[in-house]
Amino acid sequence: MRIAFQLAYKNLMGAGLRTWLNAGVLSFAFVVMIFFNGLIDGWNQQASIDGVNWDYGNGHLLNNEYDPFDPFSIENGHGILPKDKQKDLSSVLIRAATIYPDGRMMSAQLKGIDANQTVVKIPTDLLLKSDAEIPAVIGERMANSAKLEVGDQVLVRWRDQNGTFDAANITIVGIFETNVPSVDGGQIWISIEKLWTMTGLENHVSYFIANDNYTSGNIEGWNFETQESFLAEQAKIINMKKTSGAIMYLVLLAIGLLAIFDTQVLSIFRRQKEIGTYIALGMTRFQVVRLFTAEGSMYSLFAAVLGSLYGIPLLWYFAVKGITFPISGDSVGIIMANTMYPIYGIGLVLGTILLVIISATIVSFLPARKIAKMDPVQALKGKIQ
Repeated sequence: MRIAFQLAYKNLMGAGLRTWLNAGVLSFAFVVMIFFNGLIDGWNQQASIDGVNWDYGNGHLLNNEYDPFDPFSIENGHGILPKDKQKDLSSVLIRAATIYPDGRMMSAQLKGIDANQTVVKIPTDLLLKSDAEIPAVIGERMANSAKLEVGDQVLVRWRDQNGTFDAANITIVGIFETNVPSVDGGQIWISIEKLWTMTGLENHVSYFIANDNYTSGNIEGWNFETQESFLAEQAKIINMKKTSGAIMYLVLLAIGLLAIFDTQVLSIFRRQKEIGTYIALGMTRFQVVRLFTAEGSMYSLFAAVLGSLYGIPLLWYFAVKGITFPISGDSVGIIMANTMYPIYGIGLVLGTILLVIISATIVSFLPARKIAKMDPVQALKGKIQ
């Protein structure tokens, strides 16, 4: 085997530019595969952390009538949970509302939250510090769409428990920046005590956010959604993106492998005298097949080395500086930062290298099988079999 690799190395070095062109194409596919999968893994990790910190907490205890994906369930999707079962839970009540910034009409969700909570990163402490009659905090994207700033007052209209419309001015006391659309787009956060007073729904809650100490149990009229179930939904979306992206880099890999395959076919065609000489000198057909297979697989090793020369600094740059996208996740309803930072794990790099080496070895072996059927006498004469 060592001799086969030595001969393969000398033959490839003797091929000159052809060798490095094949290795270059394969190395590009190699770098793109690592980059894309690293980008998706970085997105997954960042989205999971942001989702837990800003929305999921350790899970949600939802009223059975409330469905987060059905806005029509907001009206009746709330209930009262006994105080003794609210340990390690932060309450949230949701009401449909309409705001009128600068005379415009915008739909919104008025969300009352326990102002003393520390489970999620929504800055509810600003609600406690304000002297405004109805203080509110909103996300940056909500502020931009409504053209609101800290200190602005805006008219908001809602329905109380009897379905009667009521209206009042709220004061924006804080604007926070987040990548999580479910706490930003169209959301207005106020103290739940204020919302109880405004709607007459004293002690009613749409859902609770659990902290790390909460232990779920069967509670009649309520359903607990675990943190893992929220993250699983996010993972499904990200895996769909990874699958669609796999088509792109598999095409690139196929181009590189096709170049190797064509090179091997041409090499066997042109080097029949050499093959016959090897057999005449005592090499078995299997050893000659192994030699040509080693030549093809060595392209992948050259590609790994070549890809490392320009791939390592390039991938390191993106990992440190990140990649900024012109669109944000709220436009498509998913958690996605404007700037994402790829993560290149050891498993990803080694797995990609192994995939490229195995693929190159297979496509090199396929044309080399023809050698086993060659007549050495005819091969020495250079005649095509």
